[in-house]
Amino acid sequence: MTYKFQFRPYRRRFVRSLTTNHGKWDIREGIILHLTDESGKVGWGEIAPISWFGSETLEQALDFCRQLPEEITDEIIFSIPDELPACQFGFESAQEWESEANIITPNFSLLTPNSLFYSALLPAGEAALNQWETLWEQGYHTFKWKIGVYAIADELEIFESLIQTLPAFTKLRLDANGGLSYDEANLWLRTCDNFKANPELPLEIEFIEQPLPVEQFQQMLELSMSYKTAIALDESVATLGQLTACYQQGWRGIFVIKPGIVGSPSRLRKFCQQHQIDTVFSSVFETAIARQAALQLAAELSRNNRAIGFGIDHFFEQEETWFQSLWNDL
Repeated sequence: MTYKFQFRPYRRRFVRSLTTNHGKWDIREGIILHLTDESGKVGWGEIAPISWFGSETLEQALDFCRQLPEEITDEIIFSIPDELPACQFGFESAQEWESEANIITPNFSLLTPNSLFYSALLPAGEAALNQWETLWEQGYHTFKWKIGVYAIADELEIFESLIQTLPAFTKLRLDANGGLSYDEANLWLRTCDNFKANPELPLEIEFIEQPLPVEQFQQMLELSMSYKTAIALDESVATLGQLTACYQQGWRGIFVIKPGIVGSPSRLRKFCQQHQIDTVFSSVFETAIARQAALQLAAELSRNNRAIGFGIDHFFEQEETWFQSLWNDL
C-alpha cells in the first residue's frame, strides 16, 4: 500500500507545570501525522516522544519525517528502526487508523471505551491534598501521586494525610520515577506494608511505580520479593526492547506500558498475547490522536482489571479547536 504523507509539529502548554523527579515539564511537543491511501482513506497518527524517558528526541523524530518522501509505503513504515520507538508507534497507528477522507478531524467521541476505567494523576507534594476531591467528583477512584520530588520526611507526612483523607475503596499508586535511593525505597515499601496491614485502612495502596533508577533492576527485583506492596516497572520498560529484556531477566510483576513511546503496536500485541503479562497502560500526555490508538491497545491487552493511566485531561485545555487550528493554519 502507498500513502500520501504529511506531518505537522505541535506545541501544547500544560495548564500547570508537571513536576516529577525528572524536573518540571511546561510544554508538550510532538508531531501529527496524516496518511491518505490509494482509495482516499485517511489515517491519523502522532509522534509524542519523551527523550528523558527512553524514546528518541523530538528533533530526531522531525529529522526522520523530513527525510521521508511525499509518498511512503507499508515497507517504509514497518522498517522504522527501534531507535525511533515513538515514530514506530505514530506511523503504525496512522496506518491502522480507520476513517474516511471526508472526516477532517479524529473522532473525539471514541476516547472513553466503557470497558475501561481510568487512574487520575495528582500533582506532587501538598497540592495533591487539594485536588483529589475535584477528580473524585468527576468519577475517578484510582489516583497516582508523584513521590521522590521533595524531602522524604515531608512526603511521608503528606502521604499519611492523603490516605486518611481519601474515601473508602480508593486505589492509590505512588510513582517515584526512579527517584528514590535503595534505603528510601525500603522505607516507602515498609510504610506501605504497615498501612496495608491495618484492617481499618479504607483504601488500597496498589503499587509503587519505578522506585529505583533503571540501572538498579536487580535491586527492584529483590525488593519486589521482600514486601507485600507491589512494585511496577515504568522507565525500566519504556520501550519494547527494554520490556522484553526485563521479562527475560525474570520480572513477573507489573509492567507500566506507555504505548506512545513503547514502539511497534503490532509487536507489542504479539509480546503481550504470548506472555500474558500484568499491564497498566499509561499516557505520555499525547493528544486525542495517539490516545485513541493507545486506548485501543489497552482495550485489547489489559488484564487483571487495573485502571489505565489516562486521567490527564485536567493538565490541558480542551483540544478540538486547537487541533483544527493546527492542521488548517499551517
